[in-house]
Amino acid sequence: MKALFKIALVLLIFVVNLAIAEPSLADQPKVSKNPDYIQVTKTLNGLLALQETQDVTPEVQQRIDELSLQKAAIESGVTWGQCSNETGNTIGILGSASSEESKTGDNSLYYLANGETTPEGWDCQGIYLPSGINVAGIESTPAVFKILDGTRLVARRNADTSAIEFNLPALKSSQDNEEKIPNLSQAFIESRIPSTLTAVEVDD
Repeated sequence: MKALFKIALVLLIFVVNLAIAEPSLADQPKVSKNPDYIQVTKTLNGLLALQETQDVTPEVQQRIDELSLQKAAIESGVTWGQCSNETGNTIGILGSASSEESKTGDNSLYYLANGETTPEGWDCQGIYLPSGINVAGIESTPAVFKILDGTRLVARRNADTSAIEFNLPALKSSQDNEEKIPNLSQAFIESRIPSTLTAVEVDD
């Protein structure tokens, strides 16, 4: 009787484990279709080709090394980016409310309070730069500073120049599809109640 009970218990544990464990043999999303991966690979290949024909500056070599690490991060399966706000003001961020929207690239504008960071798993696609704001490295606004999957973007305000600065160089501009970028002011963004963001289940 005890032997039957032990066998039944082992079978029950086995069935429960199958039900709740993530399928380890399931096909991973094809990284080659990831737009961030395509962009990183294209930029990296261009710099590597340049490196083969001439001596590159330390800045270009650093960019090559950074892109190589970003490419590896995307290949590892991280499918979301994270944004942190250290500007002293509320900022606009782009992201997806659901994993389905994240896959299709449909983003909405959300508001991130000063001192806040988007939660893990919530795919922050970039930071909205409103009209008339001073941003280091961005010539005109409105624009969107886009980031790659597997990246943590930190926005800070330079105390001397009052310009917004980022811990990363821009990989994609940020004025692609300008007609789709709304023309908002910082005052409007400041008037919005910060969004409540919750982690979205994404494919790792």
